[in-house]
Amino acid sequence: MRIWPGSPYPLGATWDGMGVNFSLFSEHATRVELCLFDSIDSAGASTRIDLPEYSEQVWHGYLPDIAPGQLYGYRVHGPYEPQRGLRFNPNKVLADPYAKVVLRPTRWDDAMFGYRVGDEAADLSFDERDNAAFAPLCAVIDPTYPWGEDRRPNTPWNKTVIYEAHVKGLTARHPGVAPELRGTYAGLASEPVLEHLTSLGVTAVELMPVHHHVEDRLLVERGLTNYWGYNTLSFFSPDSRYASTRPEKGIVREFKSMVRTLHAAGLEVILDVVYNHTAEGNHMGPTLSLRGIDTRPTIGWSRGTRGTTWTSPAAATR
Repeated sequence: MRIWPGSPYPLGATWDGMGVNFSLFSEHATRVELCLFDSIDSAGASTRIDLPEYSEQVWHGYLPDIAPGQLYGYRVHGPYEPQRGLRFNPNKVLADPYAKVVLRPTRWDDAMFGYRVGDEAADLSFDERDNAAFAPLCAVIDPTYPWGEDRRPNTPWNKTVIYEAHVKGLTARHPGVAPELRGTYAGLASEPVLEHLTSLGVTAVELMPVHHHVEDRLLVERGLTNYWGYNTLSFFSPDSRYASTRPEKGIVREFKSMVRTLHAAGLEVILDVVYNHTAEGNHMGPTLSLRGIDTRPTIGWSRGTRGTTWTSPAAATR
């Protein structure tokens, strides 16, 4: 497969109509492999390609033969030194932090952890099992959309009335929403919901997490789900569980259509984003994305062999 140098920006997988530029930030990695999958049921990648260029602490490459719909993930090589905040493990396929859609959810298995689950050394141990059959898979999207003259209402703050809502909670049992649209972005943008919101004098809808989140392993094993979604894996991907359609283009377009429809009704859209609530959790969490891409702290708390230490800005520069 052909690969060209490409560009470090924009980050993520960007289709320009002729090919796709892949770009991933990692300051401390020694090598980055792009893994291409044929389907969400694939147990392994059909193609593995080293990103050829490294500039501005970003690994990148351009593939002229790739189109929207392509499933992908990364394997990132580098030192495994948890004491220093470095947890590179190329046995793990990782989700792109800048992915625009995640089509395969996380499938829980001990292989999803960078360390050996149950080992007496805990997270300081190293797991050599391949997780390709269980890892979340991202997809390249076609970003084009007919926005037309869409503009957010830009209501002054002193006249703003915010309605906080959960996509599913607001629509799942609404009698006026078509059954097939309940619990979805399309359902939230349906006429009955819009009439209800505007009749209340609402000027903005604040949506509880709509980013792709992971169902915690403990909950899954208990037959439960993370209803609220404060367990984000991909901050730029609309969660497919709230889409009435499943193809990658359909999910993103449905989300954009919801935003455009709300704007047309005079409603601004605010997203509830909590960056410290991630699916990778603490040091004993799984290796799904950022943890395996580059997590070495330059300031803050870090866990070593003798406990937790604070790294000051001065010490970080030594």
